[in-house]
Formats: sequence, structure tokens, C-alpha cells
Amino acid sequence: AAAALGRALTGGVLIGGLLKIAQRVAVKFEGSGPLKKLIVESDSNGVVRGYVQQPLVDLPQTAQGYDVVGAIGAAGLLTVVKDVGLRDLAQSVIPLATSTIDGDLTAYLEQSEQIASVVQVGSMVDEAGYTTIAGGILLQAMPPRGADVVQLLRERLQEMPPIEVMLATGRTPEQVASELFGELVYVELEKRPLIFQCSCSRERSEKALLSLGRAEIELLLEEGEAVIDCHFCHERYVFDRDELEILLGEMPE
Repeated sequence: AAAALGRALTGGVLIGGLLKIAQRVAVKFEGSGPLKKLIVESDSNGVVRGYVQQPLVDLPQTAQGYDVVGAIGAAGLLTVVKDVGLRDLAQSVIPLATSTIDGDLTAYLEQSEQIASVVQVGSMVDEAGYTTIAGGILLQAMPPRGADVVQLLRERLQEMPPIEVMLATGRTPEQVASELFGELVYVELEKRPLIFQCSCSRERSEKALLSLGRAEIELLLEEGEAVIDCHFCHERYVFDRDELEILLGEMPE
């Protein structure tokens, strides 16, 4: 589960890096495997959060390493939802192409956005279950370059060690880029930190309660309290009877 989440978080920040300021993206992998569902949200500033529905999944490793494919499941859907500041959200849904996360994100970019792309992500987890290495590469053709350059870089990536192995052996992202691009001229435009941070809050929890409607809140009053747990960071927001009565007072009759 940790290996899959590490890959998905990395893929999420790569997709988020394509966004403009104040835009957000949510990526959901929902397959037939024991993980059930894996959700990641990121924005244009490198802020990311995510969770797996079944975090205790621990399958035996295969010859290729962590069995992320088996954990996610061969059959399922990848859903990408973008908030680009318009009234309606932009949503794309495609069948899982490989269940490897990076292969699925590549398929999404090429099918839904019609852009020649390559995504590779990887992570390593120690025996205690902590992620020790996570990294990824996202390549897209930009004018005047075409899909032929993306195909060239795709082939080079296949000949290189996996990104997590390169990082684990001490290569920096800059060194990986230099090795990948070789004689191709490129310019480093930007560096930014990545932040695992949840956007939940008590205020947002109040809004969620209000959206339930008067009847539901009255039922919660009878129970004595309302408890909202955040799936992403496990923060718990408890609203006692007095607070629920205040919320009822804010609602129209």
C-alpha cells in the first residue's frame, strides 16, 4: 500500500506541475485489487495529499518488485478531475491501462489530453513500512519538438535503471535529467519544494454538515454529537450538541 501511494503521490505532483496558478487536480485509481481505491489531490504549487482505502494491503513481492499491479487490480478506472477556475470541473475517465500508476497516467495524458507523453514514477519502502525514496519523470512534447523526441526519450528511459533505483544510488534529479537528455539541449526553468499537506479544516467540516440538511443534523442531535474524520490526514472533528444547535440556527426553516 505504501509503495502504491508513494507512486501515486509522485504522479499527482507531476500532473499538478502542468497546472496554472490556483488550479487543482484530483486523481483516483479504482481497481479490482485489494487496495480498492487510491486518491491523490495536488495543486500547481507542489502541495499534495492522498490516501488508500485499504492501507494494510501487503502482497508478496514479484520479480519486478512491489506488486502494485496486483494491489490495484487489472480491471478498473482512472478518474482525473481538474479544477481550473471555471464553473464546472473538467473530468476524464479511462480504463486502467497497466495498473502501474505511471502507465495509467501516460495513457490518460495521451488519450484524454492528446499530448505525446511519458510518465515514470517509483518508490522504495523499508521493512518498517516507511517510504525511503520516491521520484518521477514526466515528459511531454512542446513546440518545436514533436512526438519523435518523446519516443526517443521513452526508449532511453527503458534502457536506464528505474527512477527510484537511480535516486537510491545517489543520483540527483539534475544528474538523471542530464543522463536522459544527453546531447539534447535543455534549460532548467524552475525548482520548487513538495509539501504533503491536508486542506481539511473545522470550517470545511461545518460546511459539510450544513450540506446534509436540517433533518440529518437533527438526527445527529439526537445522537448527541457529530464526528467527521478526514481520510487524508486522519484529523477528527467533533461537534457537540451545543455546536450542532448553533448550526441548526444558521439554517433556513
